[in-house]
Amino acid sequence: MAQYMGQPIFILKEGTQRTRGRDAQYNNIMAAKAVANAVKTTLGPKGMDKMLVDPLGDIVITNDGVTILKEMDIEHPAAKMVVEVAKTQDDEVGDGTTTAAVLAGELLEKAEDLLEQDVHPTIIASGYRLASKKAEESLNEFATPVSADDEEVLTKLAVTAMTGKGAESARDKLAKICVDAVRAVVEESNGKKDVDIDNIKVEKKVGGSIEDTTMVNGMIIDKERVHANMPKKVSNAKIALLSCAIELKDTEVDAEIQITSPDQLQQFLDQEEKMLKDMVQKIVDVGANVVFCQKGIDDMAQHFLSKAKVLAVRRVRKSDIEKLSRATGGKIITSLDDIKPEDLGEAELVEERKVGTEDMIFVTGCKNPKSVSILVRGGTEHVVDEVERALTDALRVVEAAVETEKLVAGGGAPEIELALRLREYANTLKGREQLAVQAFADSLEIIPRMLAENAGLDPIDKLVELRSAHEDGKVNAGLDVFTGEVVDMWEKGVIEPLKVKTQAISSAAETAVMVLRIDDVIAASKEKEGGEGGTPDIGGEGGTGDFE
Repeated sequence: MAQYMGQPIFILKEGTQRTRGRDAQYNNIMAAKAVANAVKTTLGPKGMDKMLVDPLGDIVITNDGVTILKEMDIEHPAAKMVVEVAKTQDDEVGDGTTTAAVLAGELLEKAEDLLEQDVHPTIIASGYRLASKKAEESLNEFATPVSADDEEVLTKLAVTAMTGKGAESARDKLAKICVDAVRAVVEESNGKKDVDIDNIKVEKKVGGSIEDTTMVNGMIIDKERVHANMPKKVSNAKIALLSCAIELKDTEVDAEIQITSPDQLQQFLDQEEKMLKDMVQKIVDVGANVVFCQKGIDDMAQHFLSKAKVLAVRRVRKSDIEKLSRATGGKIITSLDDIKPEDLGEAELVEERKVGTEDMIFVTGCKNPKSVSILVRGGTEHVVDEVERALTDALRVVEAAVETEKLVAGGGAPEIELALRLREYANTLKGREQLAVQAFADSLEIIPRMLAENAGLDPIDKLVELRSAHEDGKVNAGLDVFTGEVVDMWEKGVIEPLKVKTQAISSAAETAVMVLRIDDVIAASKEKEGGEGGTPDIGGEGGTGDFE
């Protein structure tokens, strides 16, 4: 509201909340820190899990940073920006989501100290950008090149990604499955390796134990035969992939048929039957003995298909039909009038197997096995979900390593090395940006600090030991959380793709800079009841809120 000649002028709608200057900055920083603090304890192999209960009572138990942040009902706009950091990390690399969120929170916490020393937000932002660029350059300098064919290193990568998650009990077996799956779908173009993770299908089934998880060189379809008389097993399968229904179409215009005698009704029914028989005959004539249909299959058509000894599956997901097309070399057919023998896909075996209490279709021995499936098993639904999340992280990590072919050590080693190099770099700068670069270096140390804290070790003692080792030139010295010793992480087999670190640092820095540059928050009034008063908060109950 402004005043002109003593008359009030309303600029913003009534009920709009406005926070300005330092208050806006501190509120935003506090909200972002609260989000980071919520996932801090999940970091590392000794990290704890969170149980999240949604309004319907469904439970998620996980220590996967991005899953926790997605499931939490976060309301504060600045807090949502930290959630976006984790989501971006997940989309780009698949692992390091907790690292990215914790780092963004820590960068903002250190920026708060600088703001209190009257360092201007744009100077902090400028210093953070310089530090982020320098960190990326340094990471590339000390990253170790690796061949995408080195199975041993890729397996260590997958094991590192899964350590600390619910699947840890069977991590060696699962890591091998991940590496085999990624290597099966690698494609080379112009001397560059490319992995499309969508070619790996992860199918979940409750039952058995985690150890029963297997990889299938082919496809698993969570469906069963449409008719009991169809064959359960088809060798040397010729597969028709249909995106059209094997049913009679309804007329698109309103039509009325007048039948005046029983003969005409019989002719009408006979004609319907003949049309369905013709549709099935077209499939049989081209030599198909397996049909995967995206839409429905009429009961009469099912009967004709079973008589012709054709195994048919209906209502198959579009994504599964596309994967089957890649794996079997078959074309997706949109009209049965156009079906030709060369459109069919090929597989050595298509069979229905019982998995737990349900039947599933296995397509193996494919012509072009560039699509593979992993069948995840586990004692309960929550176990299966957590194993799937661990597998997905490991698959994405191996994918990143195969594509970039550069790795760094884990266990907090790169962060300590970067902090050391950034402090040296800060000394070469003039002006107040030097303070921001030093703050960035201090922020990076939150990762080894939290690794130590979550393992029940003294974080200060361990940080001092780590700094000392890196000052002696031990670039790969990190913290072994199981023994509490500072050891060479590369020799220990704790390694991560370079992309995980570069992405986490750059996105955390960008978000911190964006939050710091905000000095005015204008929040529109809420329409619904109970939405008045207090700044928008994380918990959703007035005030700035925390996760209590």
